[in-house]
Amino acid sequence: MTATLAPAPRSSLAPAFAAAAGLAAAVGVGRFIYTPLLPIMADAHRISAHDGAVIATANYAGYLLGAILLTRWPELNSRNIFRLSAALLIVSEALMAVPAPALFGAALRLIAGVTSAVVFVACAGVAARHGSSRDAAGIAFSGVGFGIALTGLLVLAVRPFLGWQSMWLVSAVLTAVLLLPTVGLDIQPGRRAGKATIRSTGAWRALLVAYFLEGLGYIVIGTFLVAAVSDQRGQVVGSAIWVVVGAVAVPTTVLWGVAARRWAPAVALPIALLAQCVSAVLPAVSTAVWPAVLSATLFGATFMGIVMLAIRVGGELSDSGAAAPLTAVYGAGQMLGPLVVAPVIGDSYPAAFAIAAVVLAAATIAAGMVTRLIRRT
Repeated sequence: MTATLAPAPRSSLAPAFAAAAGLAAAVGVGRFIYTPLLPIMADAHRISAHDGAVIATANYAGYLLGAILLTRWPELNSRNIFRLSAALLIVSEALMAVPAPALFGAALRLIAGVTSAVVFVACAGVAARHGSSRDAAGIAFSGVGFGIALTGLLVLAVRPFLGWQSMWLVSAVLTAVLLLPTVGLDIQPGRRAGKATIRSTGAWRALLVAYFLEGLGYIVIGTFLVAAVSDQRGQVVGSAIWVVVGAVAVPTTVLWGVAARRWAPAVALPIALLAQCVSAVLPAVSTAVWPAVLSATLFGATFMGIVMLAIRVGGELSDSGAAAPLTAVYGAGQMLGPLVVAPVIGDSYPAAFAIAAVVLAAATIAAGMVTRLIRRT
């Protein structure tokens, strides 16, 4: 006779929804509000396209720095540090409304990157904790898409009435509101992991390569898709495209979790990467609206799903400590992405997307090697 597990009580999902609100604030708004505001700031002659890439890189560097700090000192993942980081994230967004040199904006986005990493790790840790519902991670990560959709809707709603400075202030208020449900989260300090035991060294190395390339490739789309569409079709269409990214991302994190349980994460990962590669190819070959919509759909459907799948595969390959090195290589890739395409971004957004497509194709091949090597073990 086979024992069956009783479904998790409805109340057990409350922390997952609170974590989703935190991820919506930290990543969806705190990190990605810059994407729909970039073309508006450029049109207002606040920053150039090149300055925009540098400021974006500072944010991603801050995220990498935050991830490294939490890896080195996991005890920093505490309620007090979480609340301090949440407050600094809100302040850094509000201060972006101050007209100042690009270096000032880069410093603020660096702070936002560090603090968003702290909030991300805390909220993701709550959802992944032992005893959580099996759907908790999918629900929590769906908050990222929800936050992204909110940023697009925010810009669409207030752009006729407010300038870029007021939009930054409104985004700071939105971040504060989204962070309110996280006040009661049970945030527990992490423990320093020992040396991990790797099941397949070849598969592990291929996964690190694939995830680094994913970080480098996806961030080009995530940073410049709205600017590219706005440049060709206007800012209203560009903001609407960003809403599509977020709206699609909300349910697909749960769906990728279902796919991973049905096929195995190592099988689903290259499929997701291939779909994201196509999302980079489309704006590289066409500036029409419908290819942009399809690109946004594929991008929204994959970028957080790939994060979930890669961490799941890493967990299968390593008995402990998989998330830390994966986060580090991912952060390094997304920090380098805007810098890699910066030389061409002033002349051609399609060229930047073409570079991203090549990088993501290489990531897909590396992920395919992971699947093959895992099957051999």
